[in-house]
Order: sequence, then structure tokens, then C-alpha cells
Amino acid sequence: MPSGRERAYAYLKDTVLTDPEMQGVFLSEQELADRIGVSRTPIREALLQLAAEDLVELVPKRGARVAPLAGREIRELMELRGIVERYAAQQLVSRGGAPVAELRCLLERQRELTGEDQAREFIAVDHQFHSALVSAVGNTLLDRHYDGLRSRQVRAGVVALFNRQGRQEAVLEEHGAILDALAAGDAEAACAAIDHHLGSTLKVLLAG
Repeated sequence: MPSGRERAYAYLKDTVLTDPEMQGVFLSEQELADRIGVSRTPIREALLQLAAEDLVELVPKRGARVAPLAGREIRELMELRGIVERYAAQQLVSRGGAPVAELRCLLERQRELTGEDQAREFIAVDHQFHSALVSAVGNTLLDRHYDGLRSRQVRAGVVALFNRQGRQEAVLEEHGAILDALAAGDAEAACAAIDHHLGSTLKVLLAG
């Protein structure tokens, strides 16, 4: 059974930090404790851990606030994702081992989640789509490194959906292009599709 700190950390990272309305907002330790069903101590411990990951800011005499995604951080996130995902695509095509069936199932799942109230679930499946590509390489250290980007990736994805009407439909088309290139065994096209997808997301986020 997860400890109080683990529960608080998971709730903050997966629910609070991914809420576009919480960006830049100061957090109430007591309100969070009541919501999760723990004391304030696990909340403080979780906030300290998130602060060490630069996901929240600890402000003297004010408390913790959700650190807004800055332009530089967004650019670096997309750059790093591009490096990892292009490498994964190249490796999988060269081996003939792209997880096409799994990616197709995830894409179909995303097509069922196009309502505004399903934005977070849509982005959760979005992360699964990209993670499946990276995980198929079979490099444990690479998986661990990529998973470390998950919270920022989900946050950026949700914010992008709220920033641009029609972004969900665009994501589906972009994912479809990545999948088609992998299914065709075309590494160059897959890398180009990945670059287009990440570049489009970057433009939406920077446009605010």
C-alpha cells in the first residue's frame, strides 16, 4: 500500500500539476491534505520532492506554487523528446520491430476521447503512444530517462489542448502520420512526422 507521501506525490504530479487552471497558483497544504486524506506532513514532503524536480516553486512565507511552463523549458522539453523519439524510430525501423499494432490501438483509443472534458485522458493516452515507441527499443535506461519527462509532457500537452481549438484533431492526424511511416518502414518519414508533431505543439504552447 502506498505511503501518505507517495499518495500525495502521485496526486500532485498527475492531477494538480496537469490542470491548466493551476499554473502559477499557490497550493493550500490543508486543502490538499483533506482532499487526499492524509496529514499535512506527507503533503510537505511531496512538495519538497516536486520542488527538487523544479515542478513547484517554494516561496518564503507564501508556500508552494505550481511553476508555470516557461518558454525555455518548453523548447528544451521538445528538443529532448525529439532526440529520443527520432532515435527510437530509427532503431525500430532498422530492426523491423516497430509496435505498429499497439500504436494503432492507442490511436483508436485517442479518437474516442475528443471531448473537452476528456482532455486529460486524451493526453494520458498521448503519452502512452509516445512511450510505447520509446519502450519498444528495449533500452531500460532510455525508458527511465524518457519517463522522467512524463509530468512535463502531460502538462504541456494539456495546456496545448486548452490553448488551441482543434488541437485534438491535429494531434490525431500527426500521430497517424507517425504510425503510417513506421508501418511503412520509412525511418526518414517517421522522423519528419515526429519533428512536425513536436514542432506544432511547441508553436501552440509558445503562442499561449
